[in-house]
Formats: sequence, structure tokens, C-alpha cells
Amino acid sequence: MNRAPPLLELRGIRKVFPNGTVALRGADLNVRSGSVHGLLGANGAGKSTLIKILSGALEVSGGGLFWKGAPVRWTRPIHAKAAGIATLYQHVPLVPTLSVLENVLLGSKGTWRQRAEDRERVGAILDEVGYAVDLDAPVASLSIGQRQMVAILQALSGGADLVVMDEPTASLSNPERRTVHRIVRQLAGEQGKAVLFVSHFIDEIIALTDEVTVLRDGRATLNAPTDTLSEEAIAEAIAGREVVTLEREHRAQARGEVVVEARRIASPGTLAETNLTVARGEIVGIAGMLGSGRSELLHALFGADPAATGELWIEGERLGPTAEERVAAGVALVPEDRAEQGYVPAFTIAENISLPTLRQFSGAGLLPRRSAEHAASVAAIERLSIKAPGPDTLVTELSGGNAQKVVIAKWLTGHSRFLLLDEPTAGIDIGARTDVLRLIRRAADDGLPVLLVSSEFHELLALCDRILVMRDGAVVAERRGDAITEQELILLAGSSANPDAGAVAA
Repeated sequence: MNRAPPLLELRGIRKVFPNGTVALRGADLNVRSGSVHGLLGANGAGKSTLIKILSGALEVSGGGLFWKGAPVRWTRPIHAKAAGIATLYQHVPLVPTLSVLENVLLGSKGTWRQRAEDRERVGAILDEVGYAVDLDAPVASLSIGQRQMVAILQALSGGADLVVMDEPTASLSNPERRTVHRIVRQLAGEQGKAVLFVSHFIDEIIALTDEVTVLRDGRATLNAPTDTLSEEAIAEAIAGREVVTLEREHRAQARGEVVVEARRIASPGTLAETNLTVARGEIVGIAGMLGSGRSELLHALFGADPAATGELWIEGERLGPTAEERVAAGVALVPEDRAEQGYVPAFTIAENISLPTLRQFSGAGLLPRRSAEHAASVAAIERLSIKAPGPDTLVTELSGGNAQKVVIAKWLTGHSRFLLLDEPTAGIDIGARTDVLRLIRRAADDGLPVLLVSSEFHELLALCDRILVMRDGAVVAERRGDAITEQELILLAGSSANPDAGAVAA
């Protein structure tokens, strides 16, 4: 184990945002030269905030940051970059219309496009890491894995001493993932650089890193050499508790009549062929890490992915492939990004709630009948306990939790026959979260089949009758909601081991 003095040291780092949100509560982290340091944590644990502080995109609210033994306080990304820190974000910020070489040298000084020595320098870096790519190829023509490699080259071209990689393999195929792993090992082992490797995949962290830190609720709850840890120990540190269920009331009766059947649903490059069924009044959870294919499955079922193939049947009726046809047939989607996809910001509560069922509220199929629209929205506000002055309130004037209730209400007001929920409690406070979860349970109790994606595994355990686990675009396991723990779910979602290989979710 490399016990050299830390290249980077964080002592009691705190970050409080102007709105009062506490993202980091005294986090500690040491990263050493010549080693790969793994960083894990559930969504909201503080990983992204920590990375932004390291990259100079955010200033700390308290605590100490030490670089090469000296205290530092970066206020802009250019300061961290000049010091020798390169950050590779999950969504690679490359310019698709420029060539590989031009992207690698973005930010370099001088008229670098005309300098032959820069081409030679980048070629030498390629030789060092053992990777081949056409430097003149436009980035738009490259695969996701190749673009990730261009981002790595961009970091190395600046002579970084520490390379921070935020989920670099989340969207990569297995061969591309192995290439990234090989280069990471080479950077640390042969070139003596430090690598901070952020990943949701526990088995990847175990195989690749020398040391591991787990963040939970803004603090480092585990920091140890990797070879002293098991996957189970890491999963327990991420979960941090025995699962506390939300008034868990799994129904004891046998599974009811199957009303939803998805057959051979697939999408090129993102979703393997998937079969699943949902019974009347059943809540089926989808557990998986970032990039596992959870949202892609919901978009394919909703008809929002034009490349998707396969069939969706509800109550014996085969639905058309488009979103318009599926909405008309009763398929409802509450998307992950409610502000961009869930509601129209310039519309009132009443106007948003009536969107999927305008024909129902329109006289002669033309203009909406305001009285009917108003009455339906008043009823929804009451039923869902939406805190608002009235139905004519703009959705943008509501809290996040109440805006989310409006997004759900617009589907429950109509004739929904299959409810798809993508991270329905993301970004809302605990009180509103409990309300939303109870709404979901109530909808299922009324007979609505529900498919629920959530990064909060304890929510899946509290609500779901069955849980499907996804990884790399495929369902890899299925468990009863009352027959698995949060730690076991984390292990299934974060490990390449596939206990149910070949099983069909039924």
C-alpha cells in the first residue's frame, strides 16, 4: 500500500449553499501520488459537490484544502487546472465539430492549431498510454468510449498531477471500460500520477483502486485500503443503516391479474432486450446505478425513444409505438427532470393538470372549458394536498415537492392505466417526499399498475412488491420487495456478478 504523504488533503470540508442546503458536513479525504483512490456514495451524498470544490468550480464554506502540503483556496477552475488538477466530468465537455487534436488542446495558449510540435506531443501521450485514435477525426464521429479517451488525453496534455474521473465508465461497453481501467492503472503505476476515481460500481472500485472513501450525508464514513475491504463492507457504508421502511405495508395477497406486458423491449446501445409484466395494483421497482438503463427502459415503454423496438400490451391490447398513441391508451410518465419535461413553466396548475386530457375538458374538441378544468384542478389540489393559493397559481411559484405533485396529478386526473415514475422524489424535502410516496401507494391500492425507478433504494424497499435490478442496460436480478435488504440491492446493482443470468422478469 502506498503510504506516501498526501498529494491532496481535505480536512473537515464544509459546503453550505445560499439557500441553506448543507452538501458537505466536514468531509475528509487524502489522495496520494502513484495511487488510485476510489470515491463512492449514494445520490446526494456530496460527491459532486466535492468534485466541484477540487476543480475550483465551487468555494468551500469551511475546513482546509491542502495541495502538495500547502493550504490553497481555489476560486476558479483555471486555478485548480494551473496547479495540476484535471477533472473529467461524466458528461464529457468536448466540441463535436472539432477534431480530436483540437479538442485535446482546447485551452492551450498560442496558435496551437498550426504547431507541429503539439501534434507530436499528443502523439507521444498516445504512445505512452498505448491507445490509438485518428487525431484529425471529428469528435462527433467517435463512440462514447472514444470520446472519454479524448477527455483523458485532454487532461494529460496539461501535465496534470491529479486526474479526477467522475463516473468515467458509466456509459461504456465492457471493452471500452477495460481500456479505461488499463490506462488508469498505467497513469498511477507507471507515471506516478494520482487518480481520484468516482464510481457507483463496487466491484470496479475493488478491482481498480488502492484506497476507498465512502461519503454519506456529506461526511466520509469509510476511508480504508481497498485490500482490507469487502463488497459487503462498502455496501453497508453506503447504506449506513438498517433499512427503515416507510410505513411498510406489503400486501399479503397473492399477485393479482397481469395487466401490463412488455415483450422484447430494446434500444440499440442503451437497452438490452427486456421482458417484464406488472399486475393490477402492483408496484414494481427498478433499482440500478447511474447509466444502468433505468430511464432508458421507461422512455422506451412510454414511446419517447424512436429507436426502441418491442411490444407493449395493456389488458390484452397491443399499443402503438409512439408516445402520442401510448398516452392516448393510458400510459403515463412522470420524468426525472420535472422542470424540463414534467410541466410547462408558463402554465398554471389547472392548465398543467389538464394537459394530457385536454379533449376531455374541451367543448367540441376545441377550446378548454375553463369551469371543468378549474373544478378538476381544485379536486386534485385537495386530493394530493398541493400547497398553493389556488388552481390559477403558476407551477413555477410552487415548492419542488408541490410542483412534483402537480406533475403526478396531471396523470392521475385522467384515465391512466400504467404509471411510469422516474425518480419521483428527487430534489424534494422529506415531508413532500413522504406525501409523494403515499400518493404512489394510494394509486396502486386503487388498482393502477406502477413501474418505479428510484436511486433511493430504501424507498423501493418500502413501496415495491417486486424489484428488478438493472446494470449495463439489462435486468440482471429480480427479488420480492420484502425479501431483500438495502445492502443486498446495492451489491446486486454495483457488481458484475449476475445471480439471475438468463432470467426473464415476469
